[in-house]
Amino acid sequence: MLFVRDLVINPKNTVFLKNIVVIIIPFYNVDGVLNRYATSRVNQNGPSAYGFRGNAQNLDLNRDFVKCDTRNAMNFNQLFTKWQPDIFIDNHTSNGSDYQYTMTCIATQQSKLAPQLADYQQNSLLPQLYAAMKAVNFEMTPYVNFDENPANGIIGFMDAPRYSTGYAALHHVIGFMPETHMLKPFPARVRGTLAFEQAIFKICFDDKNKIIAAKQAAVDFYKKEKKRFELNWKLDTTQRKSLIFKGYEAKMKPSEVSGLPRLWYDRNAPFEKKVPYFNFFTPSVFSEKPTAYIVPQAYQKVIERLRWNGVSMRALAADTLVEVQLYRIKNFKSSANPYEGHHPNNSVELSTETQKLQYKKGDFWITLNQNANRYIIETLEPQGMDSFFSWNFFDGILNQKEGYSDYVFEDIAADMLKSSPELRQKLEDKRKNDPKFATDAAAQLDFVYKNSVYYEPTHQLYPVGRVF
Repeated sequence: MLFVRDLVINPKNTVFLKNIVVIIIPFYNVDGVLNRYATSRVNQNGPSAYGFRGNAQNLDLNRDFVKCDTRNAMNFNQLFTKWQPDIFIDNHTSNGSDYQYTMTCIATQQSKLAPQLADYQQNSLLPQLYAAMKAVNFEMTPYVNFDENPANGIIGFMDAPRYSTGYAALHHVIGFMPETHMLKPFPARVRGTLAFEQAIFKICFDDKNKIIAAKQAAVDFYKKEKKRFELNWKLDTTQRKSLIFKGYEAKMKPSEVSGLPRLWYDRNAPFEKKVPYFNFFTPSVFSEKPTAYIVPQAYQKVIERLRWNGVSMRALAADTLVEVQLYRIKNFKSSANPYEGHHPNNSVELSTETQKLQYKKGDFWITLNQNANRYIIETLEPQGMDSFFSWNFFDGILNQKEGYSDYVFEDIAADMLKSSPELRQKLEDKRKNDPKFATDAAAQLDFVYKNSVYYEPTHQLYPVGRVF
């Protein structure tokens, strides 16, 4: 609010507003803001009362940008798509270790940006931003993400699309998540956030043409040139940079609660030293770009989220026979414990098959020659780290709907084996290669069933068709 006030009443800012549009959401987690008291964040140094991380459904909105379980995220997706910003800032206060900085910063993971945007962010925008913050006595460091002790090295933050900056990357937008340090006094955190916004604002004015050109180049690259899309990443520990880090010595002492050793940071032992910075992530899963996807109209929740994000699609005007590549879900894991209202699917293994399917009038044809290509692919490919499959939008296909009574199917299975030498041989081979299977009568009967015409063809068949 201090930033806005200065922006609109200071005549010197008129020149800036000729070239920059600023869109502000003062409170994103409205429920959490209204749930104010003084004890919800025991680790935080003021203010006298503050909001709560969860909304009224006890969901963390900074995990909801793709799945959109909340009205907040639904509206944000549409607002973001309407304005198509070039720079995005999401202000936060951190948890974590103790160190000397008031301000830390998550920038969109460079490995996930198009080359043109990554080059501008790393080699122009971030150096300017860090210099500007240091000039007003708010020297920053990258977000302090580490294994045990920051002095042993800081790990870059992999901002999956569930997070705000990861979501922004799907739309070729450079995102920032300033994280003020929880233990620093509240007035200092306010001033640091204000300084950050002012610094970004000035850079946007100075670099307007560079920012617009880099974003457009990224959109064009993903729309016209890129054929192979990354769906997941892993930390590359063989690559590192170093940075000067100002921290406090991490030590151990007896706990007054348990009597056992506990961690503490000694503010009487500040240090400034060069530490490793691991901020390189390499793609671990890829997908080839199809010509189009076909999404059955039954999946309305998927369709509406695609629409909120500016995806162009057309409904088929008539029932249409289309040759498509389909995925069969061979294997997957679901989280044992609930996470933000879901049990996300991960470690997805796929097989592919080609079929001619009769799609219905009203099913949706989505071509891959549009600006939203990256959002489309990372949400519709089941192996994407935050795909709609990952967030359980397609879980209905994972359950077998029809089965059999063993005593009835036993006779049918016996007749099948008599009339099909190929199936009998397949069963024999399975017995030879799998000793446990060879002693399991139910598993063998099920094997015959799943290799028969009676087995439902849609079980574990991902319903989104890929057209080439």
